[in-house]
Amino acid sequence: MTDIIIIGAGTAGLTAGIYAARAGKSALILEATAYGGQIINTPDIENYPGIAHISGFDFAQNLYDQAVALGVRVVFEGAAKIADGGSVKTVTTTGGRLYECRAVILATGAKNRHLGLAREEELIGKGVSYCATCDGMFFRGKDVAVNGGGNTALGDALYLAGICRKVYVIHRRDTFRGAQTDAEKLAKLDNVEFVLNSTVTALHGESRLESIDVTSKTDGSVREIPVSALFVAIGQAPDNGAFADLIQLDNRGYIQAGENCRTSREGIFTAGDCRTKALRQLTTAAADGAMAATAACEYIDRL
Repeated sequence: MTDIIIIGAGTAGLTAGIYAARAGKSALILEATAYGGQIINTPDIENYPGIAHISGFDFAQNLYDQAVALGVRVVFEGAAKIADGGSVKTVTTTGGRLYECRAVILATGAKNRHLGLAREEELIGKGVSYCATCDGMFFRGKDVAVNGGGNTALGDALYLAGICRKVYVIHRRDTFRGAQTDAEKLAKLDNVEFVLNSTVTALHGESRLESIDVTSKTDGSVREIPVSALFVAIGQAPDNGAFADLIQLDNRGYIQAGENCRTSREGIFTAGDCRTKALRQLTTAAADGAMAATAACEYIDRL
């Protein structure tokens, strides 16, 4: 019997493990792939309070080492099912193992949707990014592009327009899905150009991104645009499908939970990018991990 099982070893999950262990509770983290989450692909983090610069890999490694040193156990298997037996929860892994616990924290994260282009994975951290607020400052004074038409894309474009020389906003439709007020603000900026009814179809560059091909959906013409960075903002996809029959999800698949990180099911908590929230950053993931672990410990103490 483990006190708390944490599903996911990203920033939220590892932080939850640290707080659980420091509260005197036994903690087991189940991770389907590798610890660290999305941040391991970021070459330099410079917006985490108290740490001016650190690579995503080193940040994740430090979190992992800290958790393990405190006694947190990490097993590299995914979670396939959770059975709620009241004071005892049973987690079945994708390998068929059964683990019993008193509380569960879901920290499965969310993955940024990729374009699916050749060399896209290779150029992540070398000009291809999925987080303008994380990486935008590395391209101050340069020409960049944003791909997307929702609120995230428009917000990214506004942020980048304030620090970059030129911002191309590429969207597959002729109108934006995001806030009209943001679209109007962008339209008034001299260093912003809308490239509508178009999609990014190719990435160019040797060791770093140097340009992109943009194909018109109207006439099929291809335009090569020199840019130092492409910020992809076409949405995220949470991985909560296995728990849909147990807890409430919103219409996009995110776990319904507020700042207290409590789900609709007693004894099951959530943390990080997999839950409904306005901002998904390292700092908010860490805060969620601390909150969820504290709430889980309080729940266990009441049993």
